[in-house]
Amino acid sequence: MVRGEMNSASCATTAGHAERMSFACTLVIAFLLSLFAICALPVQAHAEVLKADIVGGATVGERGLSVAECPSIDAEFAVLMDSDGNVLFSRLGDDESQIASLTKVMTAIVAIDNAPADLHISVSEAAALIGESSAGLQEGDVMDFETALKALLVPSGNDAALAIAEAVGSSMIASNPSLGDDPVEVFVAAMNAKAAELGCTNTVYENPHGLDDEEYAGELHSTAHDQALVARCAMSYQRIREIVSGGSTTIQVTREGAKESIDLETTDLLLEMYDKAIGIKTGVTLLAGPSFMGAANNEGREFYSVVLGSSDEYQRFIDTQTLFEWGYEHVANLKLANSDKYASMGRGAEAREVPVIADVAHLDWPDKTVSATMADPNASITIFDLEGNVSQVVELNELHGNVRAGDKVGTITFKQHNEVIAQQDLVACQDLAAPNPIEALVIWWQDVTGGSNAIDPADRSEVYNVMPILDDNVLSPT
Repeated sequence: MVRGEMNSASCATTAGHAERMSFACTLVIAFLLSLFAICALPVQAHAEVLKADIVGGATVGERGLSVAECPSIDAEFAVLMDSDGNVLFSRLGDDESQIASLTKVMTAIVAIDNAPADLHISVSEAAALIGESSAGLQEGDVMDFETALKALLVPSGNDAALAIAEAVGSSMIASNPSLGDDPVEVFVAAMNAKAAELGCTNTVYENPHGLDDEEYAGELHSTAHDQALVARCAMSYQRIREIVSGGSTTIQVTREGAKESIDLETTDLLLEMYDKAIGIKTGVTLLAGPSFMGAANNEGREFYSVVLGSSDEYQRFIDTQTLFEWGYEHVANLKLANSDKYASMGRGAEAREVPVIADVAHLDWPDKTVSATMADPNASITIFDLEGNVSQVVELNELHGNVRAGDKVGTITFKQHNEVIAQQDLVACQDLAAPNPIEALVIWWQDVTGGSNAIDPADRSEVYNVMPILDDNVLSPT
């Protein structure tokens, strides 16, 4: 009996040891798997903030900004631009660089500007054999213009780029033979003309696809700032917006008389990584390095970014997302009317409560004022908060005679970083009649005899609007 108990205890001990060993092994395996997962995650290998980075027109060093206030990115060249063309961030944004397949965005713009509505694209032998990034087109394939644009922009098809340039260039020559006799040269000349029209100051296109070595070696180059201008222009074309935001797709071409489906896989991984991303175009060559032209939209606020010379193809998307998120953090709308005092304006059904910006002394009365609001009480302005707080200057008119609701009674001007960023007329909220003859006589007599209780106009006038210190509580994203 005892022996049996001893054997049972021995078995229990052995089982417990095995159980502990199994648990320990599980922990080791879990640790190794976690370590592998961490190592496999993409990291910002060389992301940093440089004192020479430009934020809103001045360097990080000049502004005295902290690292936390600036975007930490890896790219050698970068620009973040808003929809009005304002540059929020720049790293060597005006320095010359290769741009690889970002070239194709200008190809799409020029093609749309010049292609006849019924244009069909036929793929030549040269286009089919161009190599590198490809839409899988073959010599003799025929497609409509919209299909060719998708083959150009979604998989970054060099074959589609050359086919489009040949077809559109030929159409341009047919309309104007004086342009020349080489369709591709004519098309590329139009690309450079469009770049100049957009304000690009250091951009040279030499082909429609962006290849830059061997037979295509030459002077092809641009800058991050110039390409941001191109991005802004491109996203004004609804056809381009729809294509670059749509991700992977399938097209149909006519091949040897039959319909052939071709799957196009997008090169823009940011569309899956970032919910605000809406395009636009990748690029990579040995000379250019990995590059990306991006666009993002957050409840109507749109940004464009360009990163050139990233350390790897995934990092360009990380940098782009970093720039966009930084932009959305620091750019927002600020209400101009910030007053706790309200007055009724209008009559009957049209009456509404409006913020009182100031009370303005009426100089014909010894003690009366006119409440004033902004001409647009709901006005707001776009603020880049790293430019500093917004100040206001209120100028009040000298009021005499009858004042009617809506009459201009002053001006309010808003400044940021000593620059005027907005201005509004101040208008009367209600009517105020001038003294009638008897009232005017009484006022005059009291003034002459010293019996007047008149309050100094400077003391009667008062400004209620106060611009808040910029923080998350006063800024809104749209």
